[in-house]
Amino acid sequence: MSAASDLRFFPSADGDLAYLDTGSGDPVVLLHSGFVDHRVWEAQIPALAAHHRVIAPDVRGHGASANASVPFRWADDLAGLLRHVDAGPAVLVGLSMGGAIATDTVLEYPELVRAVVTCGAATSDFEYTDPWVRQVQAEQARALGAGDAEGWLTAFLRFVPGEHRDATDVDPDVLRRLREMALGTLAKHTPDEENHHVPVTDTWARVPGIGVPVLTVNGALDAPDLIAEAERLARTVADGRSVLVDGTAHYPPMERPGELNKILLDFLGAL
Repeated sequence: MSAASDLRFFPSADGDLAYLDTGSGDPVVLLHSGFVDHRVWEAQIPALAAHHRVIAPDVRGHGASANASVPFRWADDLAGLLRHVDAGPAVLVGLSMGGAIATDTVLEYPELVRAVVTCGAATSDFEYTDPWVRQVQAEQARALGAGDAEGWLTAFLRFVPGEHRDATDVDPDVLRRLREMALGTLAKHTPDEENHHVPVTDTWARVPGIGVPVLTVNGALDAPDLIAEAERLARTVADGRSVLVDGTAHYPPMERPGELNKILLDFLGAL
């Protein structure tokens, strides 16, 4: 994994935001999923940096980045970072929460975005309807409200195998790394703190206006409604397509890194 000494810091108006900046060429931004940090892309960073400039931030409130103390939007943070490092227009690649950040950003700042890849995500205007997902989210909420970090982690890690596998089907190192990252982010927060994140509104109504190529990538074992939303995104934009990765659920970058790297490099090479 990248060392803390490799990180750089963008002095935003509400604290320093950490990011990795490596390689050279056309910029690609890797946006991690919730509760972890940029290291979720450990297998993608060197593969992409061989041909591209790779920027991998820690989203506000995650990893080495500052927590929010005032209202903020993901897209505004990312736009500020891209301008700070002179890296637009960039290809945005986002996993789960990071995919929502990518779509928020192309909607709010289209001039900064060359293309979008969402992995396990569609837009930020999304609510799970799958009963299993809602059950796991309820377990997380109960544990978080009780200050039960271990209970929260147990529920969080259930998303890795998905509904139709269990933890024994997942490489223990994947679970270990996710646990380490999640504990680091969890330690930055308290159960009763205010959520300062401000959502971007009317995302689906604005999706048809996205004028850049969009690729959606989902693990074939992920929640069916999440896959359906991703496929809807790909159908709705002017230039979109969707891909399924077998043998994984919500974390293709970690469980199927070689396959995902090929998908990403092929997509980038065709731009």
